[in-house]
Amino acid sequence: MTTWSLRRKPGRTLGLLLLVILSFLVLRRYLRLESSSCAQEGARRFNWSTLIPLWLRHRQLGLQAKGQNFMLEDSTFWIFGGSMHYFRVPKEYWRDRLLKMKACGLNTLTTYVPWNLHEPERGKFDFSGNLDLEAFVLMAAEIGLWVILRPGPYICSEIDLGGLPSWLLQDSGMRLRTTYKGFTEAVDLYFDHLMSRVVPLQYKHGGPIIAVQVENEYGSYNKDPAYMPYIKRALEDRGIVELLLTSDNKDGLSKGVVPGVMATINLQSHVELQSLTTFLLSVKGIQPKMVMEYWTGWFDSWGGPHNILDSSEVLQTVSAIVDAGASINLYMFHGGTNFGFINGAMHFQEYKSDVTSYDYDAVLTEAGDYTAKYSKLRDFFGSVSGAPLPPPPDLLPKMSYEPMTPAFYLSLWDALQYLEPIRSEKPINMENLPVNNGNGQSFGYILYETAIASSGVLRGLVRDRGQVFLNTVSIGFMDYKTTKIVIPLTQGYAMLRILVENRGRVNYGDNIDDQRKGLIGNLYLDDSPLKKFKIYSLDLKKSFFNRFGVDKWTPVPEVPVFPAFFLGGLSVSPTPLDTFLKLEGWEKGVVFINGRNLGRYWNIGPQKTLYLPGVWLDKGMNQVIIFEEVVSGPMIQSTDIPHLGRNQYII
Repeated sequence: MTTWSLRRKPGRTLGLLLLVILSFLVLRRYLRLESSSCAQEGARRFNWSTLIPLWLRHRQLGLQAKGQNFMLEDSTFWIFGGSMHYFRVPKEYWRDRLLKMKACGLNTLTTYVPWNLHEPERGKFDFSGNLDLEAFVLMAAEIGLWVILRPGPYICSEIDLGGLPSWLLQDSGMRLRTTYKGFTEAVDLYFDHLMSRVVPLQYKHGGPIIAVQVENEYGSYNKDPAYMPYIKRALEDRGIVELLLTSDNKDGLSKGVVPGVMATINLQSHVELQSLTTFLLSVKGIQPKMVMEYWTGWFDSWGGPHNILDSSEVLQTVSAIVDAGASINLYMFHGGTNFGFINGAMHFQEYKSDVTSYDYDAVLTEAGDYTAKYSKLRDFFGSVSGAPLPPPPDLLPKMSYEPMTPAFYLSLWDALQYLEPIRSEKPINMENLPVNNGNGQSFGYILYETAIASSGVLRGLVRDRGQVFLNTVSIGFMDYKTTKIVIPLTQGYAMLRILVENRGRVNYGDNIDDQRKGLIGNLYLDDSPLKKFKIYSLDLKKSFFNRFGVDKWTPVPEVPVFPAFFLGGLSVSPTPLDTFLKLEGWEKGVVFINGRNLGRYWNIGPQKTLYLPGVWLDKGMNQVIIFEEVVSGPMIQSTDIPHLGRNQYII
């Protein structure tokens, strides 16, 4: 018996498909010539729609740039978008936030895709749980939102290294965001995996993705003219068939345009809109106007002010952009949280790392609550939508729990006996440590130890912040500004220790190739390089804490030795609800709840509390671990009022 093989006879398959389509068209014409009664009878007897997939009949053209308008199939289409990043919001809250987006009158979700989180080790991919991109996109479709995907590979997004994996920096000659072979080979392997997930979610395949962005704000970087054409080709060669976009701010727009790709702009003031669109007209000709990022607020840096943007100004700018005939995406509609150590940093005149909260003074708060911006923008988009908007979902309740006093303690110095050090003649930076299956360490802390026998001036490059100890006594800090520290007189040998924190790699600017963390190069004492180091990788992952069984902890002493880990329990009843942790009296560190890293705290502000999602709490007792670098407070409190003073706004 002859077996039909699709692989061996592609020509016969195509011919059969064309024959079926042609037969359908002929039969449909025949039915139209029959009387209406016959046509109705034919419709009852034959379900012709099953012969051709729905997307093939109704999804042939997708989103197009025609003249000054976007067209979705044959209809004029305005993009009213909002940005929300799935990796910054608990998966259990995605639906709530997307429903609020839909109820605000928006029709499109935009999201970045963070390579560093999806491929934490070379060839090891993670699209589970909070990183389930496909589930997020499909949920948006279910709610009735189109999707613009921004897959990078570089995404900026105020995330560590702009979303690029730190293991790329193991290559001392690495040139990120260029056609350097070491970079493009890694991008190709990542895109092979990522696009196999993305392609079926495109509009022409029945999914909600109507456009895909090519890289991100490359005009501001612009180090390799062959790079953007390479990224465009990499997307198209892997099956991306939807409209391609670029996105640039005023500083990079002139260098960010790519042939065959529609250009969009990023801004915060509508005053810039006219000049930027005039420039695009001269370069690209007539095309739809699109503000890919209208910044509804701004991010905060440790030690700086909290940035706010008045809701009336936001409404005025959004109105002006839409009145000018432009489509718009609100960046951010909902910011969320830099859980764990994923925050980025800026380094122009000085190094500034981003806070844990990515509230952004956005349309929804960090916890997903309504704001005055939401109310005003909902009224505005409702007035231009021409259809009633769905009702906004109810607010999620908050709770203040009883204060928690840590009961147990483990100093870092006592914890070292349960860790395996790396021995090296010279310091090794974080990315090149022989850990994580050869991929180095991405986040957290790293401890360097070596013996010294004299005093002197200690000098070296510490990235980003290093606390220096003689034995277990802190003698100061080294960072970008303080590159030297005096080592006092000691008798005999002493253990010199430097605890270095990666506070976040730069996510925007020309210096992303120089984002290796830890001790960079030699460490000198009076100009003599120190040798024979023991190096401890303190990534503070779940596997790190698994080394410390219950027998390793002791009651909190009256005078703790720092740095140290503190262990306690947060009692929750009757129902776990969102809250905000207050660490008054504590100075700087990290909080873990039930094994989840909530992020960093630091008393220099502007952030004063940590958002704790109720869905990460259990009814009853919840494990709390605090890693404190300097000094502990008496307790940890919680509040139902966020640190930024943005109280719940009733819609």
